Amino acid sequence: MEKLKVNKDSNSFRLFLTVFIGTIGVIIFLQIHMPLPWVLGPMSALLISSKFTKVQFYWPARVRNFGLIIIGYASGLSFTKDTLFKTIQQLPWMMIMTAVLITFCAISAIFVSKFMGVDYPSVLTGCIPGGLTQMVILGEEMEGMNLTVITFLQVVRLMLIVFCVPLLIYSPLYSVEKSSLATTLIRTAEIPLNLLITKIILFIIISLLCALLAKKFRFPTPYLLGPILGIAVLNVSGIHGPTLSPYLLDIAQFSVGCYMGLLLKLEDLQNKVKTISIAIINGVILILFSLGLSFILIKMHGIGAVTSFLAMAPGGADQMGMIAAVVSADVSIVTSYQLFRMLFINFAIPPMLKLFYKYYTKVKPPEGDLDCEG
Repeated sequence: MEKLKVNKDSNSFRLFLTVFIGTIGVIIFLQIHMPLPWVLGPMSALLISSKFTKVQFYWPARVRNFGLIIIGYASGLSFTKDTLFKTIQQLPWMMIMTAVLITFCAISAIFVSKFMGVDYPSVLTGCIPGGLTQMVILGEEMEGMNLTVITFLQVVRLMLIVFCVPLLIYSPLYSVEKSSLATTLIRTAEIPLNLLITKIILFIIISLLCALLAKKFRFPTPYLLGPILGIAVLNVSGIHGPTLSPYLLDIAQFSVGCYMGLLLKLEDLQNKVKTISIAIINGVILILFSLGLSFILIKMHGIGAVTSFLAMAPGGADQMGMIAAVVSADVSIVTSYQLFRMLFINFAIPPMLKLFYKYYTKVKPPEGDLDCEG
């Protein structure tokens, strides 16, 4: 009888290894009581394994998208008429805070560019918070941009946010009790099983349709933003969807964590130690600056300290929304601020960057060694 041969280069085997290593990370983070173990656990395990082993891990984009749809649905459920009015009232401050944060990033990018020895437009594109995929795509559309630096700066910022924000929130600076995303979202009224199944199927279809529509109309992060907007509209209208199983929410976090852990490719960087050090320092400064902005928001609107910090943190709506749910912050306020910044960055910033880059190339033509193959 022939032995069963395993093709180590097959996507199925690589996917199995990714799930296996990611699960080990979850178990370790659960044992040491780290915040967000289902996100930080697989992300850390895969990042380390990718660096110190020759294993080629694999995580399909559609699996990550599945996780984003679930998180988007859960975030959409947090929107009510009351939070909608709060959001409208705070819209001017959303604009002000977003403008201040982006201005700070533009200024810090000047120093990062000089220390790293990389052209300013590439560093600026890499430092803009809240739009990893969109900024990388934008970099591809403009000649002469250093895509490796853009991707690296975006990924380092995102990973620092996901690691540092939970640690800050669970530090003595804030008095927060540890809980789980599931326990904050599974409260629901008892309804007949057949009606529950019908509602689940209906809202699954609605979430998928919203995600596809958002993708068709080229929304930023469509698999997250589509379900959030669609479910939020229904929820505000009085049509409430069923809450989700805690196991499904854990799987969603796991899928996002695995994806993030495989984003960073250190082998593509030059001057690794210098570049990594500068990127980390810049990311930490950005977090501290957003922390300062959160205190202004507390004074002006009386928002809770944790909610305010998560609203200002230069991460993404999905990561900050997950953390907000874990620590029982006001998810709708956090998501509103994050989504406004994400929409502004993804719709307003790209044309502004393109205009700036045209001006920059006229004033100071890019050096040959910075050109990328088109």
